[in-house]
Amino acid sequence: MDFEQIKLHLNAYKENDQVIDAAKYLLYSFDLEHENFAGFGLREAIPNLVLLTTEGELGEPQTVMIPPNLFDFDLNLILNVIAHEMLHVRQKAPEQTVEDKNEREFQAYYEMLFHKNFPKIPDASDFHKKIFGEKAFEYYKRMGEGSELQKKYATQKAEIEQLINVLP
Repeated sequence: MDFEQIKLHLNAYKENDQVIDAAKYLLYSFDLEHENFAGFGLREAIPNLVLLTTEGELGEPQTVMIPPNLFDFDLNLILNVIAHEMLHVRQKAPEQTVEDKNEREFQAYYEMLFHKNFPKIPDASDFHKKIFGEKAFEYYKRMGEGSELQKKYATQKAEIEQLINVLP
């Protein structure tokens, strides 16, 4: 995949204020599409913060809300955050609904670190990996001490710990 070519396309979209089209281009380019995806919508921008949300009832098509300043941030970070939301789109699909929010979030942060569902997504910076790991631990803790969910994800938690421990 020619990352420089992708950046050129994104800059053209950005220059023409086509944020939604740019985001759709990334879905196609990085194999993030899913039939439960209803489309992108715009949400309020928050300076110095990349915040995307997935909206829709469980089992219904999902809309990913993106800020108009999305492409002002690092492309690797943008791709990881979009992949996080697109995993939520899959998790909320009728055929594979993940009902527990803590489980959904843990899976999504794990994906941001290891790219098992979306292998074309590049790694984020070590700084962001640490943040993603801490968020995964937070949702793991919320599953409940010794719960069935914690047991289910103990191996993935250990993988995250190993990764975080070797980061500078």
